[in-house]
Amino acid sequence: MIEVGKYNVLKVAGITAIGAYLDAETGNPKDNILLPNNQLTEDIKEGDTLEVFIYRDSKDRLIATRKRPLAQVGELAMLKVVQTTQIGAFMDWGLEKDVFLPFQEQKHKVQVGRSYLVKLYIDKSGRICATTDIDKDLSTDSPFKKGDWVNGTVYSIVKDIGAFIAVENKYKGMIPQKEYFEDLRNGDQVNVRIKEIREDGKLDLSLRKAAYKQMEGDSEKVYEALLKKGGFLPLHDKSEPGQIKYHLNMSKAAFKRAVGKLLKENKIVITETGIQQKEE
Repeated sequence: MIEVGKYNVLKVAGITAIGAYLDAETGNPKDNILLPNNQLTEDIKEGDTLEVFIYRDSKDRLIATRKRPLAQVGELAMLKVVQTTQIGAFMDWGLEKDVFLPFQEQKHKVQVGRSYLVKLYIDKSGRICATTDIDKDLSTDSPFKKGDWVNGTVYSIVKDIGAFIAVENKYKGMIPQKEYFEDLRNGDQVNVRIKEIREDGKLDLSLRKAAYKQMEGDSEKVYEALLKKGGFLPLHDKSEPGQIKYHLNMSKAAFKRAVGKLLKENKIVITETGIQQKEE
């Protein structure tokens, strides 16, 4: 039986001026599927078996290609948006006809020129479509361990909770709000550290190194900001986390560790209104 949106191995039933017709295995020659002339090589003859990808052309007819799209139906892939309309978007998946991302399948707004992690599926009318609703298709059975650095894709951002990440585009992970201090957008590629592996297998992630390793970089960042501000920063232990994030893009805990390191190194003094570069 023909599987639309997947690779099929089919026999060449006949060759015509416009291409080869492949046996659809229905017993009715009218159902045979065209492999266009530009997909043929001179050595292909009647009776040969070919591995082809089956999809629908611009007139909604089944058609075969020997090109390999970026994903089959049921798979996840990073696809680029090439057009947006009122009813949905179109994404480049490597074939002549772009794949449709219906508006109702956009769990977040998409932009032309940006790529997003989507899953391909067959809709009720038999069309191959894409969806950004991929959470249920990600696994919690990852091979990683705490402390590993991995790559992932941002696929959902929930205010006050965090950024949900498809680790290696396969596994469920999340960067809690408190673990990132930079703007993240859906579709962004990130390199993250596995901070914890939950009992359910989901991964807690961080864009930062472990605290004792991150402290070196954070102290340098605070000191550089101090110098740029003429040797004074209006930040201290009682500063609001939002103030620290605004000035330094780091958490209050990271700021306090960095300040502690600079104090030990005798580089700063703490005043009632902030931290001051220590005069030599």
